[in-house]
Amino acid sequence: MKSFLFKFLPVLAVASLSSCSSLYIPNVPNTPMLSTQGEFSGGAHASIGGNLSLNGAYAASDHFGIIGSASYLNSDGSSKDLKQKLGEIGGGYFNTFGPDDNRIIEVYAGYGGGKTDRTYLHYNNDVLTSKEHQETTYSKTFFQVNYSSRKSNDLRLFGKVFPINYGTAIRISHVNMKTFMINGIGQPREGNLFVEPIFFTRMRFSDRFQLQYTSSGNFGLNSRKFISAGNSLFTIGAVVNIGGKIK
Repeated sequence: MKSFLFKFLPVLAVASLSSCSSLYIPNVPNTPMLSTQGEFSGGAHASIGGNLSLNGAYAASDHFGIIGSASYLNSDGSSKDLKQKLGEIGGGYFNTFGPDDNRIIEVYAGYGGGKTDRTYLHYNNDVLTSKEHQETTYSKTFFQVNYSSRKSNDLRLFGKVFPINYGTAIRISHVNMKTFMINGIGQPREGNLFVEPIFFTRMRFSDRFQLQYTSSGNFGLNSRKFISAGNSLFTIGAVVNIGGKIK
């Protein structure tokens, strides 16, 4: 499995740098790796394109967790300005298993919403000739299954040894426009169903603090012009887990 991940991650990383026409840009999915009641997980992740995601989770019981996420994107370019705000909340089941009780399965579902503003700027001989402003608000429902392991492989770096963990998730997101305007004029609304595979690697610096690398794909099941697929993520972030029965 690790060989597959290392082959697939660079592909996702390249895809994340490509420009896409979609008004929906995914956030970093919540993969808290909860293990027991009272555990808290929090994370902050950033992409090269300026997409910042904040994730939090709390184990309300030995098998029920509450998750929440928020993301913010602000990208200003010479020909395109893009801003997005997205938030979501959910809950679901988690459990540990395996010979050493160090593998984790999580199943979550939830609801969210967001707003995207995008402006295309058109120039002629460095003179602005026209612009198109697109603005949409949308709702989102999601279902995801996470599988991760706290069984570690060691990485030697700068003369020190760091434990490495791996995980994967599949998220299905249903996104529907609530409003859609172009230059202040209402437009037909769109919706789409997305399949988003996620792969992440964590480097542990202590029992509580880890560095996380995340790659994800984004595949739409319907052909749409404005709510379309293609916005993959490549992010680096930090994760903190407080509590938990597995060290």
